Amino acid sequence: MTADAQILSCRAVFISDVHLGTRGCQADMLLDFIKHMECEQLYLVGDIIDGWKLKGGWHWPQSHNDVVQKILRLARKGVQVTYVPGNHDDRARDFCGVHFGGVVVARDCIHQTADGRRFLVVHGDEFDGIVQHARWLAFLGDWSYRTLLMLNTLVARARRRMGLGYWSFSAYLKVKVKNALQFIENFEKAVTDEARRRGVDGVICGHIHKAEMRDMDGILYVNDGDWVESCTALVEHHDGRLEIIEWAGRRSWSNIPQAIPAALPEPAAA
Repeated sequence: MTADAQILSCRAVFISDVHLGTRGCQADMLLDFIKHMECEQLYLVGDIIDGWKLKGGWHWPQSHNDVVQKILRLARKGVQVTYVPGNHDDRARDFCGVHFGGVVVARDCIHQTADGRRFLVVHGDEFDGIVQHARWLAFLGDWSYRTLLMLNTLVARARRRMGLGYWSFSAYLKVKVKNALQFIENFEKAVTDEARRRGVDGVICGHIHKAEMRDMDGILYVNDGDWVESCTALVEHHDGRLEIIEWAGRRSWSNIPQAIPAALPEPAAA
């Protein structure tokens, strides 16, 4: 297989919830994805840098700096990069409409696919009642979540030593907790209701760290996931087909069931 066959060429890529500045960030995994991806448009759908964590202590290894440099390099090479800040990097919302090194900052935006569908692109924290109305509780939840991610890192390290693949302990617990499932269901309904109100075909968001793609009463709900637990991204192919890539396991699924492609090839060793 040639090196070119290892490259995922697509029209647009959506990533969110990278949380640079935290120990749970899977920066190396994201760098590997960027290395094997080519696109015309890149959307950073919030929580790229974790300002909440950086207020309480500095954690910024070289790999986190490399992610920023890679994204800026894509912009310099002509990729249209749009940055939609989230709640963890909300300070960037003060710069909506400003261009930084080829990166455009926007509160939200509309993306039109090659097949003509229009999607609202938004981080999603606006539809999280805890973040909006009980910020102290959101900070408490964030501390608890980072503690869980530390456990996640220890579990992942132990699995590597045993020769096992990546598996997210925190994601497993999330789907097992009834209250978390109800929160996710409420969140999905809220963002799709907003998409319906704006007269678009669907919504692309992040925030809840759960990759998903499904029709909700005529509105396509798409969550691109995260890069601390599932290591997922949403891609739009050149024909407009949307697909979620789970990079850790090289798995993918599409919103057109009959057109699900074969698994991505394993990337060559760096």
